[in-house]
Amino acid sequence: MIWLDVIQLVASILLIVFVVLSSRSSGLLGVLGGESTPFQTKRGVEKWVFRTTIVIAVVFLAISILRFVLSK
Repeated sequence: MIWLDVIQLVASILLIVFVVLSSRSSGLLGVLGGESTPFQTKRGVEKWVFRTTIVIAVVFLAISILRFVLSK
């Protein structure tokens, strides 16, 4: 099952990158003069990064569960 290992490795690296991008984009709003409140509507790239992070997290979780089931 080497392909599962490779997919999980890529998903984990992408998840780390997108979480860091997500946290930086929310903090960047306060620096640029906008209000950085948690109730703000996500738009543009910030919305895309948010949704992509969720998709990658679901893929990572699914692969982890699949590897657990197949290991038994």
